[in-house]
Amino acid sequence: MTRLMDIDELADYLRLKKQTIYNWLHQAKISGIKVGGVWRFDRKEVDDWLNSRRRLSKDSRLQEKL
Repeated sequence: MTRLMDIDELADYLRLKKQTIYNWLHQAKISGIKVGGVWRFDRKEVDDWLNSRRRLSKDSRLQEKL
């Protein structure tokens, strides 16, 4: 079964303020599902989104080229 988090749980998970998450929703930077007027977030989708935004440091990129 899919693990859905509410806005408070997501804010705690990402260590962000709730307002930042609302801003990201408004800017379409993150997706969620509105159920009964309450935003819900699929933890796997959040983790996938985080992984897609991962960047390597400059030193790591240089070592990959060697």
